[in-house]
Amino acid sequence: MDREAIIQNLKDAGLSEGQTAEFLKYFDQGSKAEQVRLLRRCRPVLMEELHASQKKVDCLDFLVYRLEKEKHTCEQ
Repeated sequence: MDREAIIQNLKDAGLSEGQTAEFLKYFDQGSKAEQVRLLRRCRPVLMEELHASQKKVDCLDFLVYRLEKEKHTCEQ
């Protein structure tokens, strides 16, 4: 993988500039173990954000369900 592709991937994954710089330092040193360790530290934060977003979607879905149920009840 070339350096620019890695930078874009890290940016797409939401890593901060500091985290990207740290990763690139390990990349330049050829320290794959440190690169993996850094990425594994970042993953739980992204998973937490994913779960928070899922909870928001669930709330919207519940509201839509309730509104559709009320609409159906009123039409009868």
